[in-house]
Amino acid sequence: MAAMTPTAPDSVESGTSGAAPRASTRRPRPRLRSRPRPRVWRGAVLALAGAYFLTPLIASFVFTVHVPGRGISFEAYTELLAADGFTQSLLLSLGLAAATIALSLLLAVPALIAVRIGSPRLRPVVEVVCMLPLVVPPIALVTGVTTVLRWGPEHLSRTPLYQTFLAVQNEDFPVVLVLAYTVLALPFVHRSLDAGLRAIDVPTLVEAARSCGAGWPHVVLRVLLPNLRASLAGAAFLTLALVLGEFTIASLLGFRPFAVWIVSISGAQARMSVAVSILSLVITWLLLLLLSRAATVPATVSAAPATSRKES
Repeated sequence: MAAMTPTAPDSVESGTSGAAPRASTRRPRPRLRSRPRPRVWRGAVLALAGAYFLTPLIASFVFTVHVPGRGISFEAYTELLAADGFTQSLLLSLGLAAATIALSLLLAVPALIAVRIGSPRLRPVVEVVCMLPLVVPPIALVTGVTTVLRWGPEHLSRTPLYQTFLAVQNEDFPVVLVLAYTVLALPFVHRSLDAGLRAIDVPTLVEAARSCGAGWPHVVLRVLLPNLRASLAGAAFLTLALVLGEFTIASLLGFRPFAVWIVSISGAQARMSVAVSILSLVITWLLLLLLSRAATVPATVSAAPATSRKES
């Protein structure tokens, strides 16, 4: 018997598996170095933007504190708190803003959630209705409101609705302004909430919460609204800025919120009016900062109420 000669591993593998493909000898391509980010240009753009926004504010502040022939004086700010109508108009505008935010969210949030879950085909209709205030100018809106307010007492003087027309025009808190501001804020509230609802899977969240035994109020308040916190804060931002700066409707209806009060004193006391404008910007920024802070606070989201958890 012939002696078996040992075979090399390469020959055995080639005999059993045939011609094996050779190992790739290609060297890995060197990675392209990423280009350095244009930090210098970014800083320059931010500096120009900051100068564009801060230069008018600084100039306005210098105008309020620099009196020719007297030097630096803060009388415009010290006399501001004691000015006639300042506190009342500011509190009125803040109250109108809070009521407008609450009413607009109360109308928009359930409607958009219902359209998102139950009838998506109505979404274009709701969007068109909410965008109509952008098409109708405020002067036309206030003309219609004035016509209705004049028509009501003349034709409904012997009905209980007569007192309603008088109550909505109360100067201490004009509800008619809240209704008008809610109409003006609907486009901004709709856009903010619609973007938030698109970012989350509403049907899946609702189905999961309902399968755990949660009711509809619990689903909306404890499941959907925490996920829409950023959108709610954005809608509140825009509504607050709209109410604090709105002048046309309030002036033509004869009311005197903060914006109308600023214009009313601008002719007699120019320095004080500029000081009030700067103060209104500071107050608006502080309120927006508080709202943004409230929007970023983490919240615990529960899919089912505590009773169902105990039962399970």
